[in-house]
Amino acid sequence: MAADSPTIRRRQLMNALKRLRESAGLTQERAAEQLDWHHTKIFRIETGRTGPHPNDVRAMLDVYGVTDKAERDALIQLAKDARKRGWWYSYRDVLPSKYESYIGMEAEATSIREFHVAAIPGLLQTEGYATAFIRGGPLELDEDEIRRRVEVRMTRQHILRGPDRPQLWVILDEAAIHRAVGGPAVMRGQLEHLLAVARGRTTLQLVPYSVGAHPGATGNFSLLSFPESSDADAAYVEIVNGNLWIDRAEEVERFATAFDHLRAVAVSPEDTRAMLIAALNEYK
Repeated sequence: MAADSPTIRRRQLMNALKRLRESAGLTQERAAEQLDWHHTKIFRIETGRTGPHPNDVRAMLDVYGVTDKAERDALIQLAKDARKRGWWYSYRDVLPSKYESYIGMEAEATSIREFHVAAIPGLLQTEGYATAFIRGGPLELDEDEIRRRVEVRMTRQHILRGPDRPQLWVILDEAAIHRAVGGPAVMRGQLEHLLAVARGRTTLQLVPYSVGAHPGATGNFSLLSFPESSDADAAYVEIVNGNLWIDRAEEVERFATAFDHLRAVAVSPEDTRAMLIAALNEYK
């Protein structure tokens, strides 16, 4: 993973600034008052919604009583690095801001766990499937917007290539392989792609219809783990009217528990391959 990723740097910075504020015994409101800032600015910095200018970081360190030169210099440099732009910046006009953040975090993860109810996740989609899926989504997009969103989805998949790629574990509800997105030819190509990539550091399991109700029936979610011990796991949930980042430990743990339960009720990777091969017959 790129050590100088602006996304991971921003995450490290927001965690460090929150820790220093709390060590100084200041609430967000009190810190903002001392900095003569609007009361929401600290919140936005600590949740990653705003990337602080290095001068903002200097002011925060003054208020938090941080005098060690090495620590100050390191955090100010971190603020500078966090303001650099990732490859996805050129697509910012067609991407929600939280999705931009997710792409950056995804690229830095050492482990990605995903559950999807009715569709193949973006990291495993073929170009044909992605095009049909985005075209049929809730937003009315012109062809250029569709093309650019598909480009983003295909570029995201580059993280699955190379020696430092993350461990990817995907669990799908059986419905995902029977929903004919894009028609028979597209679905056949998609299922063949799943059979080709579900090996090595990519694990794929299906939750069959026979399981009935299960912990993932309420919707899709992703869980990301990172190489630094100071970077806690995070969950990401896509919904129709926006996307949710969840990083509170107790809430992330609920998603982790749900994933473990899904893994237990899903069929094995070997039986999943057999189900994919059988499903190919639907799309002759």
